[in-house]
Amino acid sequence: MPRSIQDILDHADELAERFENYEPEPGDERPVEEYLLERAALARARSERQIVDAITAARSKQVSWTRIGELLGTSAQAAQQRYGNVITTS
Repeated sequence: MPRSIQDILDHADELAERFENYEPEPGDERPVEEYLLERAALARARSERQIVDAITAARSKQVSWTRIGELLGTSAQAAQQRYGNVITTS
């Protein structure tokens, strides 16, 4: 059910009040280094997913493991050992 404009405004006011009255508790904050590490790990996971998707697409178009290895900066054997079991082929 769609919300009315008044419902949305009331909710915005409630959120604004919660933010204005927020008092951090011990444990709410964490070191910047932990945040940066978490972000880096997420970026690495996304990149790895993109590589797997790209290899899957390349293999479906008969791109050789030799060429895939070259593009990844490794050998054909290393590329196939790393990604051969995780890619999905049609």
